[in-house]
Amino acid sequence: MSGASVAVVGGGVIGASVAYHLGVRGVRDVVVLDRGATSGEGSTGRATGGFRAQFGSPINVRLSLLAREKLLRFTQEVGADPGYLPAGYLWLAGTEAELAELRAGQALQQAEGLDEAAEVDCEEIARLNPALRLDGVIGGTFCPTDGFIQPRRILDGYLAGARRCGVRIEWHTEVTGFSRRDDGRIVAVETSRGAIEVDGVVNAAGAWAAPLARMAGVDVPVTPLRRQVAITIPCDLLPPTMPMTIFAGDGFHLRVRDGRVMLLQPTPGVPGQPFDIRVEPEWIDAVTETARRRVPVLQRATIDRPACWAGLYEVSPDKHAILGAAPACANLFLINGSSGHGVMHAPALGQLLAEIICDGSASSLDVTALRPSRFDEGAPNPVSGLL
Repeated sequence: MSGASVAVVGGGVIGASVAYHLGVRGVRDVVVLDRGATSGEGSTGRATGGFRAQFGSPINVRLSLLAREKLLRFTQEVGADPGYLPAGYLWLAGTEAELAELRAGQALQQAEGLDEAAEVDCEEIARLNPALRLDGVIGGTFCPTDGFIQPRRILDGYLAGARRCGVRIEWHTEVTGFSRRDDGRIVAVETSRGAIEVDGVVNAAGAWAAPLARMAGVDVPVTPLRRQVAITIPCDLLPPTMPMTIFAGDGFHLRVRDGRVMLLQPTPGVPGQPFDIRVEPEWIDAVTETARRRVPVLQRATIDRPACWAGLYEVSPDKHAILGAAPACANLFLINGSSGHGVMHAPALGQLLAEIICDGSASSLDVTALRPSRFDEGAPNPVSGLL
């Protein structure tokens, strides 16, 4: 295989965004390498498509606001419809402690410019989502500009845009190693289809970021975490514009997508099986019971068990992205660990990493909080219930 100025390892939405933004900045000979047969076979194709700016850390709010600006211009700039639907995110608190955390998050969000985020009482909650049973709910927060996006549309849009800029997309290509100089810099990527001489490499391998980095002698603290999704057969029990509704206490949340109701609730990963993406029947039973208790109309819904699925988050120790050059390898650029927020933040993160690669630093946003060295420095980002 021929050489490349930058090899982007991983053809999901993060890698596609990086490749596109490098291309529009005039970087030539960019190649995307992915072991899959075609687009969407990894985590992006299994993403649920939520978008929010209601986060509990300044950097995540800023990433969302930058990403939202780019989503609003996506059709004009990229040539595809990202499916952004501002149906809102409705967070529900069942205890005073949960409500206090939501209020603290809202104050932070407003300080970062998310002025439309607001506290809501039970009367307003009932108006926003009349299907809910509000037993045990004491209040919440709502942001009307949060909502939904279409992961596959964004991915395919970035891939098509990257191709127009001359980026090569190589499917069926697994990275097997790196050739390095004595100073640690990568000079070639070894693949299942031959070696590629490179000036730089982007690790956009998602849940597989850590083993890829180890090939270059770099430690990236990213752990795969399985997330399961239960889905009903098509029904009209809930409106398609219903806000994403999240119970802060246990993380149960639901939304409507393509005429079906999606049910989600976090569970721990499977010890010893980090890349397991099976769906547990017992989990489906439990999340269905929770849904029917909290949203009574769903007692009439039927779960489409064969259509339920699982995917992988790439989780960093502080649940924030890792962005920038690896300290031990100056031309290995990391864009990992988004911890479930990768699709929604992909437009922002891809632009920011392209700035770092081309200019030496990000100009659109101060990304110091995401520097790869922060864990070794003992300076992780604080983690809240809103992440």
